[in-house]
Amino acid sequence: QVQLVESGGGLVQAGGSLRLSCAASGRIISSYAMGWFRQAPGKEREFVVASSRYGGITYYADSVKGRFTISRDNAKNMVYLQMHSLKPEDTAVYYCAAGTYYRDYESFGSWGQGTQVTVSS
Repeated sequence: QVQLVESGGGLVQAGGSLRLSCAASGRIISSYAMGWFRQAPGKEREFVVASSRYGGITYYADSVKGRFTISRDNAKNMVYLQMHSLKPEDTAVYYCAAGTYYRDYESFGSWGQGTQVTVSS
């Protein structure tokens, strides 16, 4: 199973940018669909974006489309989430996850510990 560690979260003002990183170990990520999910206080975890195996296809939640970009460096076993035009409603703990199919959220079985993103108004 792949192990995932997120970093890069923090406090940012509305309209600002952050880049989250996800370092994978144990398995090469090129054989996995990779995704980012988030969970705000008092809410269920929600899908943000996913990338197919090898990164050829990406799928974004409508709430982040045009503002967030997922990228992956399979050679370095890294996944990134570039976030622009951040809004207070983006405040959440962000989780990196690995799965077998980018459109099947139930297939994401490996998770990181999460990194907090707080957007102030």
